[in-house]
Amino acid sequence: MPIMNPRKILTVAKITREGKYVLKSKLGENSLATVWRAEHRLTGEEVVVKQVYRSKLNKHLISCLECELNFLSSVNHPNIIRLLDVFQDESCIFLVMEFCSGGTLASYIQLHGRVKEQIARRFIQQLGAGLEILHAHNIIHRDLKPENILLSGSEGNTVLKIADFGLSRTLSPGKHAEKVCGSPLYMAPEVLQFERYDDKVDMWSVGAILFELLNGYPPFQGRNNVQLLQNIKSCTCLPFSQLIVPQLNPDCVDICSRLLSVNPVHRLSFDEFYQHKFLQRTGEIRVPFDIGL
Repeated sequence: MPIMNPRKILTVAKITREGKYVLKSKLGENSLATVWRAEHRLTGEEVVVKQVYRSKLNKHLISCLECELNFLSSVNHPNIIRLLDVFQDESCIFLVMEFCSGGTLASYIQLHGRVKEQIARRFIQQLGAGLEILHAHNIIHRDLKPENILLSGSEGNTVLKIADFGLSRTLSPGKHAEKVCGSPLYMAPEVLQFERYDDKVDMWSVGAILFELLNGYPPFQGRNNVQLLQNIKSCTCLPFSQLIVPQLNPDCVDICSRLLSVNPVHRLSFDEFYQHKFLQRTGEIRVPFDIGL
């Protein structure tokens, strides 16, 4: 699997003992990868090292990883996580990425609950700016969710960064994908129904994230995927908290409702989303910054 230049080979032991990075603590793990908090040996700069296990990668996941590496190595945008370095050995591939001290958007929501509309708009504007780069490269993320959105910056100037492109792929305009992947609470209904889909699956995920920012909880839930899909299809009106509806601008309700359209034909395209009145409104607000690790 020639994912990268074979000259850049480094084992876990060498990362800690001989290499540029010193592993400090484990941030998380799953069956495919372990994520480490680390620092540069000479500069002390904090970074994140994602250790991907080769033996766990099937043909589909190899393609996703190659897409992730090719995309992240070719872009430099404030709203997309930066890839700093890549190493590999016979059993693992290591992605070195920037460290975001604000934790995840999920931890932010858990700490704050629902946020003001102006803050939600600011986050979605930044998410849209990052997605514009994906759109330009014909990349669909397929796993947009609060856990995969990181926060950086300083007090009052929080910067959102799209991360974890492990399920991303290239999809040319007019083409469709079929592989079922993602996280059910943020997964478009056409994916849950094992149907072909296009880049509008990311738009559904953006709608779910916006809804959760405004309400403090995802728009649809269920004990399993079947019940979740039933709840989505039976919904005639988005279950906004009655406490916030009177406070929301009609543009906010409109963009959320159109992003969460069950029929992808009626769902906002990226261009329609990016040009929507809700995102064009002015009036900045300083976003509170919290350490959410």
